[in-house]
Amino acid sequence: MQAGQLSTRITIQRLSGASDELGQPIKTWVDVATVWADVRHLSGVAAIKAGGEVSVIKASVRIRRRDDLVAGMRVVSGSTVYDVEAVMPAAARQAHTDLVCKVVT
Repeated sequence: MQAGQLSTRITIQRLSGASDELGQPIKTWVDVATVWADVRHLSGVAAIKAGGEVSVIKASVRIRRRDDLVAGMRVVSGSTVYDVEAVMPAAARQAHTDLVCKVVT
C-alpha cells in the first residue's frame, strides 16, 4: 500500500459501555485510533422516509491493516461521521483493511 493514497486523517471510535448514576446506559463514543485513510464515496441516495427527505452516502474507507475493528464502530473525518456497517476480512498478505461505511443526513 502506497502511503500517498492515505491522504485523509480519521478517528475510529467505539461505543462505550458507560452508565449513569442510575445504571442507565450512556451513549458515549471513545477513540480507538487516529490513522491515515483513503476515503472513497461510492454513491449517494436520496429517499423519502416518514415524511422527511433522507440522504444516504455510501463510502469505502481503506486504512493500514488492523484486526481490532468491528461493525457498529464509527469513523470521524472532519465534521463528517460515518457509521461502519462492515469490516471486510483481510487476506493473509493484505496490508490494508477496508471499512464499508455510510453517512445518513
